[in-house]
Amino acid sequence: MVRSLSRRISQLYDDTLAPSGLRGTQFSLLMQVRRAPAMTLTVSALAELLHTDRTTLTRNLRTLQQAGCIELVAGTDARSRHVLITDAGRARLREAAVLWQQAQQRVRALCGSEEIGALEQLVLGMLPRLALDEPSETADAEQAEDDR
Repeated sequence: MVRSLSRRISQLYDDTLAPSGLRGTQFSLLMQVRRAPAMTLTVSALAELLHTDRTTLTRNLRTLQQAGCIELVAGTDARSRHVLITDAGRARLREAAVLWQQAQQRVRALCGSEEIGALEQLVLGMLPRLALDEPSETADAEQAEDDR
């Protein structure tokens, strides 16, 4: 059920953000990159912030890099790369931010502000506990949820 709710909400955000050319995951990614001081956010650190694996993140980064929204710059060693937002990425983010607000208002209107507030508190309480779980166990649990 949680996965179904997540997919429905994600689809609403993606549909609302479509005129900007960004998906919800890309918007969140750009927001994190924009917030970080220049040359401090590595791909690994970004994956951790977004609670995603590096493979998925790399795919999203490649799309945003091809669109001219981000740059990947070599780090202090050969294995690390820093993620930087470009001027084009900032412009796209400004455009998408208005649409993001519209999506948030729509979700609150459809579901109720009180329910969304309670859901946010629940998620904020659960995320740290789930971060302690082993990745393979989490993947198994997600697969079991999808199989239902």
